[in-house]
Amino acid sequence: MAAERTLAIIKPDAVAANNIGNILTIVENKKFTIKKAQMLRLSKRRAEGFYATHYGKSFFSDLTDFMSSGPILVMVLEGENAITRWRESMGVTNPAEAAPGTIRKLYGTSVERNATHGSDGVQTAAFEISYFFPGYEMAE
Repeated sequence: MAAERTLAIIKPDAVAANNIGNILTIVENKKFTIKKAQMLRLSKRRAEGFYATHYGKSFFSDLTDFMSSGPILVMVLEGENAITRWRESMGVTNPAEAAPGTIRKLYGTSVERNATHGSDGVQTAAFEISYFFPGYEMAE
């Protein structure tokens, strides 16, 4: 099977709680390759652009406020079946319902403050990777 790429974000809550290293250990233990990484802080406008698919939903404003509230680490992860494997590593959105050992169970505190983000499909990954890394190819 060919390698696949996905976007992963360590969100402001996990960065503020000094969990970057813990999450990167999981990334390495799960045999992902980090192809690109950048620490940055989103403006409200850039967060709104990234989450535009959720525009008009009740949680949109709170989500974009949160995502622009502090630094984040954005990464392109590569590996076999990377999208599905990263989503399994993260766990479900609600940390209270996430499986033991998943990132959200370990480091998330609420549905909104759930430590990490991951692309949900190939097309989404292509959009999300290009949003943070313009011109970056999905396959090299």
